[in-house]
Amino acid sequence: MPLSCRLARNFVASVAVLAALAAAAQGLPPEVEQALDSAQLPRDAVSVLVLPAEGGPPRVAWRADTAVNPASVAKLVTTYGALELLGPTATWSTPVYVEGPVRDGVLQGNVYIRGQGDPKLVMERLWLLLKRVQDLGIHRIAGDIVLDRSAFALPPQDPAAFDGQPLRPYNAAPEALLVNFKSVAITITPQGQQARISVEPHLAGVQWPASVPLARGECGDWITPLRADFSKPERIRFAGSFPAACGEKTWQLAYPDPAAYTPRVIAAQWREIGGELAGQVRDGRVPAGLQPAFEFASPPLAEVIRDINKYSNNVMAQQVFLTLSLRDKGTGTWEGSREVLRGWWRERFGGEPPVTENGSGLSRMESITPRQLGQLLQAAWASPLMPDFVASLPALGLDGTLRRVRQNVGLAHLKTGSLNDVSAYAGYVHGPQGRRYILVAVANHPRAAQLRPAVQALVDWTARLP
Repeated sequence: MPLSCRLARNFVASVAVLAALAAAAQGLPPEVEQALDSAQLPRDAVSVLVLPAEGGPPRVAWRADTAVNPASVAKLVTTYGALELLGPTATWSTPVYVEGPVRDGVLQGNVYIRGQGDPKLVMERLWLLLKRVQDLGIHRIAGDIVLDRSAFALPPQDPAAFDGQPLRPYNAAPEALLVNFKSVAITITPQGQQARISVEPHLAGVQWPASVPLARGECGDWITPLRADFSKPERIRFAGSFPAACGEKTWQLAYPDPAAYTPRVIAAQWREIGGELAGQVRDGRVPAGLQPAFEFASPPLAEVIRDINKYSNNVMAQQVFLTLSLRDKGTGTWEGSREVLRGWWRERFGGEPPVTENGSGLSRMESITPRQLGQLLQAAWASPLMPDFVASLPALGLDGTLRRVRQNVGLAHLKTGSLNDVSAYAGYVHGPQGRRYILVAVANHPRAAQLRPAVQALVDWTARLP
């Protein structure tokens, strides 16, 4: 057979294969259809995309060009954009300044701490920072500890504004000097007829109840019976009781006076490590011309995005998002970071970028199409940044937000997202012979929380693709 004929026949065959794949991509796999029926999720509330990570036509494309609310899957745009714009080894520096001479262990002036958006200044790292201050020979500060939080210029934020749950840690607001996500852990331990209460970290000037009476009955909702009263943030009260059947429990919550959290926690930590403070911990600016005594560095971005994506940490994602404009424009603002991210998207992918509000997905305004998510995931797979990015996603059945799943363990790395009426998954499925597929599945519907069995069916189907 002449070469031209063979080439023509191969071309026709290739076109036929592509056409068949394109046609197949218009529908959902039968097992996914069945799972959606069982969940009573209508087809027009679900968007699905499956395509090869290395490129090629989609295997499933159901409502792939429909803009949807992605919930926390929006963090993929923030974290991958940050990897490209800042680099995986980028860190945040928190400069510490000393004003005045040190005589016999006493600083005759102020200590200034200038926040620059570090997303992971948790308690053990704050301890290290303050120990560095003591290593300068300072054990007593005759002046104040002054907190410069001016690197971000943000409007006041009501932690109850999103869903009326101001004490939920996911509603904590970002700030230039974010410490420990502005959260506390209340541990309740039954002992005799009472339950002992311990709180970490300590907050200067805040009184917590030492104990709460035990009650009989089953351990169901144990938080409501505590009858916690946070109306006076400096004096917390528990007027109820705790079910003895619960054993030890820990309640993670956001401190009810978020603006006071960082000053209170720094004052307490300084005293806990043996430091003395004659003045107070207050807000202020670093004096012009004063040079830092040292700079305290954060973990690298590649490590930070693992916490963000695996555990869907909203305030960390917002810190990274605001850093985009801080590094580009000198001050971190919401609109400045939206502008940076939109510009990056247009240059990288072309077309209209996704709608971003705060970079975390904790929003009713953010939207993206499954095809846009597919574009991003394909670009990430082909990038030298791929190992850091994929490693940040929850491993199905092993860690992060997917650690409790017991089906298809290890077969996928998927970012999850959930809000009322929103459920979303996006990431990579591991197929046979080393193949990788991109999977995106989103439901925007009052029954969206029932999407998971359909996603499990889709993962199973995708993992068996040739």
